[in-house]
Amino acid sequence: MNYQRILAVAKREWQEIYRDRLFLSLAFVFPITMMIAFAYGLSLDVEDIPIAVLDQDRSELSREYIHCFKDSRYFKFKGYLEHPDEIDELLTTQHIRAAIVIPEHFQSNLLEGRPSPVQHLLDGTFTTRARTVKGYMTAITRAFEKDILINFFSKCLGVPPQRVTEQLTPIKVQIRYLYSQAVESSQSLPPRLMVLVLLVASPFLTVVGIVREKENGSIYNMYASNVSRTEYLIGKLMPYMIIATINAFILWAIAVVMFQAPFKGSAVLFVAATLLYVLCTTLIGLVISVFVRTQVAGVLITAILTIVGGTLYSGVLTPVSMLSEDNQLFCHLLPAMYYTEIVDGVFLRNVGLTVLWPNLLVLAVYSALLLVVGYTKFTKRPKT
Repeated sequence: MNYQRILAVAKREWQEIYRDRLFLSLAFVFPITMMIAFAYGLSLDVEDIPIAVLDQDRSELSREYIHCFKDSRYFKFKGYLEHPDEIDELLTTQHIRAAIVIPEHFQSNLLEGRPSPVQHLLDGTFTTRARTVKGYMTAITRAFEKDILINFFSKCLGVPPQRVTEQLTPIKVQIRYLYSQAVESSQSLPPRLMVLVLLVASPFLTVVGIVREKENGSIYNMYASNVSRTEYLIGKLMPYMIIATINAFILWAIAVVMFQAPFKGSAVLFVAATLLYVLCTTLIGLVISVFVRTQVAGVLITAILTIVGGTLYSGVLTPVSMLSEDNQLFCHLLPAMYYTEIVDGVFLRNVGLTVLWPNLLVLAVYSALLLVVGYTKFTKRPKT
């Protein structure tokens, strides 16, 4: 293996990239734009849910019940309604996502110790969010019920409300959120988006760069040269590895500086894992480019594999443990899941090599397998 020939191939490839100013710009602009667009536009938090109320009782207790929703950060109060038909119209036009119907005699029934039904109407178009909204509304209602019961028994028994509270709730639940005390996706999502952006951008650049030579015929110069396939592949991949590595640290800076994502772990471990993941994603592009002859085919295959795999089977948007067993199997077959666990561990949980070494090992094995496939399938003998 001649290192001068490797550097010559790498220099030639970099010159090709530099001459194509559009490709060079997209190589850096596309990942940054994708990162910022997803980080700003994608939120896993269910908040500011537009809600309206049909209050047919118009009593003091009904207003207190409504204020429980007004004071919650999860709901955005859109106003009172006068007729039940307005609810259907607003839900159909998606001006509101939830509605509350408080019937007549709401206050009198509660004060007399009788149950009073309250109707919650939810937009079930987005089922996952609808279940979350249902949980919010149920929790707020239960808290309001508790206050009603405390006041009722306090008056009936003539004991202080605190004593009644102790009897009604003997179990004191203390909830502590670990690793992300704010419990906001704005802190945990941007680091994970690095996984998705690198998985999409790196193979795209590699596929376009290699397949482009097949289309314009310049690869035949390599076929006729004394450059071995090992030298060619290493030299060919070096510029894209460098570009992907630069992009990775730009994305890291965006996550930490622009979106204030906490970085609690080892920088050395993160750099090592990122370099390994960049190698892995670049090799994915190499393997795809070996099997296709046109840029269109390469881009389509890359888009299907990386976008679908990155969004559904990486753990970026949905925890792997919450997926079905079949989907978990797909997750373990893709490198993105292992890097996602590393990113979560380094950014949020401050875990080290003793915990994350299996993920690094899998990424190394995955890269080795891709390299073997790319090397064995690439040949200097052109197919006719």
